[in-house]
Amino acid sequence: MKKILKRYLLFVVGLYFLSAGIVLILRSSLGTTPISSVNYVLSLNTAFSLGTWTFLINLLLIVGQFWFVRDRMNRRDTVEILLQIPFSFLFGLFIDVNMVLTETLQPQHYILSIVLLLLGCLIQAVGVVLEIKPRVAMMSAEGFVSYASRRYNKDFGKMKVLFDVSLVTLALVLSLVLAHKIEGVREGTIIAACITGYIVSFLSNRILTRATLRKILPAKISI
Repeated sequence: MKKILKRYLLFVVGLYFLSAGIVLILRSSLGTTPISSVNYVLSLNTAFSLGTWTFLINLLLIVGQFWFVRDRMNRRDTVEILLQIPFSFLFGLFIDVNMVLTETLQPQHYILSIVLLLLGCLIQAVGVVLEIKPRVAMMSAEGFVSYASRRYNKDFGKMKVLFDVSLVTLALVLSLVLAHKIEGVREGTIIAACITGYIVSFLSNRILTRATLRKILPAKISI
């Protein structure tokens, strides 16, 4: 039981880092990440917080996953998808907590915005690695892309690009409709989309390796 708890604890720590990275990118005032673009635009134009919209959109993605496996559902898929609900709630809560903690963080110069953006990308990448390594659950966006890829026999990487582009496009449309201007999508959105994957690969292969994480988790646990 302790072994399992440690794996889940590492996953939750990853979620916190992921949320902190997203919020720091947002606080750079250079845009937000593709995955949070729709949530952010909706939070700016409604009474709901960014964390609340993150949870609600994740619920929609969970429903989408059930639709993808509707005619070939098994117990493993059901458990894997349902497990995303409490973690999505926790992720949304972490985002709102970090929004409060960083509400006074307002860079006054463009170079400081870039620094904050890059720091956010780094912290977000750490969160992604810590989230993936324990292999205990998937977040809703990853699950949605994974099940969509399986449903339509498409490459995961290509489907992920299509998914991100669709989110940014939808965010732009919503922003123009609700605010009559573009909000949340700027050069930082593109930078975050382009470099985060490379940072994740570097951290996963060079720093947060299996050997490193085995010092955190019990040796018998496969990472």
